Amino acid sequence: MTRAGIASALAVLAIVAGPAPAAAQDEGLSEVVVTAMRRDAEDYTADMPAVGLRRRADFAVAEVTVTGDSRDKAQRENEIYDMIRSAIAAAPRSGVQLAYGDRTLQPLTLANYRELLLMNDSRPDSQRVAFLVKVPLTGATDAQAAQAAITAFVKAVKPVGRALMNETGDLTLSVVAPDQYRGAVADAIAADAQAMAARLGPEYGVEIEGLNRPVEWARAGLSEVLLYVPYKLVLVPKR
Repeated sequence: MTRAGIASALAVLAIVAGPAPAAAQDEGLSEVVVTAMRRDAEDYTADMPAVGLRRRADFAVAEVTVTGDSRDKAQRENEIYDMIRSAIAAAPRSGVQLAYGDRTLQPLTLANYRELLLMNDSRPDSQRVAFLVKVPLTGATDAQAAQAAITAFVKAVKPVGRALMNETGDLTLSVVAPDQYRGAVADAIAADAQAMAARLGPEYGVEIEGLNRPVEWARAGLSEVLLYVPYKLVLVPKR
């Protein structure tokens, strides 16, 4: 099977299968958190193919939590939000960015920080709120350097009243618009299919199934992610 033939087959399969669900497309155009394999799609499969695109993540991300335990509720809430505002102001000086969200991330700014909901903490007169600190993984900045920058940033933001900020989550990664790499993933699949067809000899061909599925992601190293489509490569005897 020639590379042109495989590429044509990929295009036909994608057209026949139809577009990905709208929700998956929207997520694929956002910045997404990479903790493990993506699990939000209704037809999610835990099967991860061997072939995909391995690349450096766009950001290292860590969760931080601001807690406050002033007795007066209004004072306590003001102190927590004031500390978040201080963190937003200090972020550019520390080379970090602030965000919020579970799977997809949005910038945390002075315009929206009070939309963060305060949660009850371990005592009746204490509250907490969590958000994310992220560092771009560019140049010589790897996950270890990003972790050091996040830790330094958290220490640099001064407490406000009885409000305190601490790191509360393990370092993870994020990728911006993973669906933009669909073409590169398809190229990797096509190259692997071509190599497999060549190894099998002229008596066999290959068919590729599942290319209509959204791009998935998984962590592949300290600073790297694997972007892939959970396709199947089927051996077909030629008649």
